[in-house]
Amino acid sequence: MLLCACNAKPPTLPRLGAKDVILAFGDSLTYGTGAGEHQSYPTVLQQLIQRSVVRAGVPGETTAQGLARLPDAIEEHAPKLVLLCMGGNDMLQKVAPATIRANLRAMIELARKRGANVVLIGVPEPKLFSDPPKFYGELARELGLPYEGDVFDDVLHDQSLKSDAIHPNAMGYKRVAEA
Repeated sequence: MLLCACNAKPPTLPRLGAKDVILAFGDSLTYGTGAGEHQSYPTVLQQLIQRSVVRAGVPGETTAQGLARLPDAIEEHAPKLVLLCMGGNDMLQKVAPATIRANLRAMIELARKRGANVVLIGVPEPKLFSDPPKFYGELARELGLPYEGDVFDDVLHDQSLKSDAIHPNAMGYKRVAEA
């Protein structure tokens, strides 16, 4: 379920046209590590919504690396919507939350300046029984973004939906796409 990160009306997104492109941008969770390429959440989402969804996930990538890569991805694909799902590798590398938040903010601002809307997808901290850090929701609220903070948390707390300690399996990615 797409959640609002605010107390007022949820932020809305303009309706996508039939030829509009969605850029799923992130790390291994976007790439689909733990499942086949055709089972990644961007590929499944494309099948579900019958729109072009570009799978732009790079395993192991941090938010700083993603920030450096995003301008070229936006220029190449000219997305109308960016699904931004990053931060897990930063947390694994013990990057300061303020740095992760600043990099995510810079990516959101860049996407918006280039004419794309953004949905922020939070990922849980890599520890037992952890939720996504609060900075995801705070950033979404501050910038008026739609925020999805539950789906990866739910999937990664269900052993039947995981391929390893930090990645979903094909059924888990299907759940993410459906959300």
